[in-house]
Amino acid sequence: MDINGLQHIAAPRERVWDALNDPDVLQRCVPGCESVEKLPDGAFRIVVATAIGPLRARFNGLLTMADAQPPQSCAIVFEGQGGPVGFGKGTTTVVLDETAAGTELRYDAAVQIGGKLAQVGSRLIDGVAKKLSDAFFNALREELDAAHAETPGGQLPLPPPA
Repeated sequence: MDINGLQHIAAPRERVWDALNDPDVLQRCVPGCESVEKLPDGAFRIVVATAIGPLRARFNGLLTMADAQPPQSCAIVFEGQGGPVGFGKGTTTVVLDETAAGTELRYDAAVQIGGKLAQVGSRLIDGVAKKLSDAFFNALREELDAAHAETPGGQLPLPPPA
């Protein structure tokens, strides 16, 4: 299944890039996210609870950035295990283009599922995957737009040093 979309974000491209690599931003924007932990290798350990049709699952997974070309593009790779419900994995290609109003974020995702999840039905799974992808990128846009509007010069506050 392929999912794609476009977001116009009123923040500089570098800030959008930084947000995509910030565990606090990811936790606030990923639907159903319970925790995000940045690992030493730059990957993220993530726990997400979600419902797909009659199935409820808590996915323990890994989120990594591949083919990163900061601050222009990357592939976000997710692999998660939902216990007896099954697994989910996917790759989202993200391209950030500078515009006069900020940043244009384009995404194209491919998702695979297995186990009981695959038995629920592809139309239901397709709809949920599209909804979750759109919800993440909408939340990211809203967070960055709000932070850009509230700070002097439109700069997002820098995270504390690690």
